[in-house]
Amino acid sequence: MKPATVVGVGAVLALAAVAASSSVGEAAEPGDEAGTRPMPDFLGRGLWRVFTHLDRRTRLDVHDVSGRDRRVLWPPRWQVCTQYPAAGTGLDRRTTVMIGVVRKGETCPPRVRDARR
Repeated sequence: MKPATVVGVGAVLALAAVAASSSVGEAAEPGDEAGTRPMPDFLGRGLWRVFTHLDRRTRLDVHDVSGRDRRVLWPPRWQVCTQYPAAGTGLDRRTTVMIGVVRKGETCPPRVRDARR
């Protein structure tokens, strides 16, 4: 084979690989016709589940709802008390998910438990 042919074939293969990888990353999920996906139910679960189940591009606001205004630094040590939007609501790229948490072993404050139902 001529060197120009080898380079040409290599370029075509590289372009095909890029096209295949970009189409895989943009594959639609079931029920994803309008670019939305349903919000999972995180209430009572660990904060780590939020990070592993939401798309990495989702805007996320996590805050302590115990009233102590603590920083949430280590997700496995926190549990979810509140979430916005509600479970089942459609999420798109513009939606900011807000998660209220307390340390594991603590109970959600009564005002938060009543407000989330």
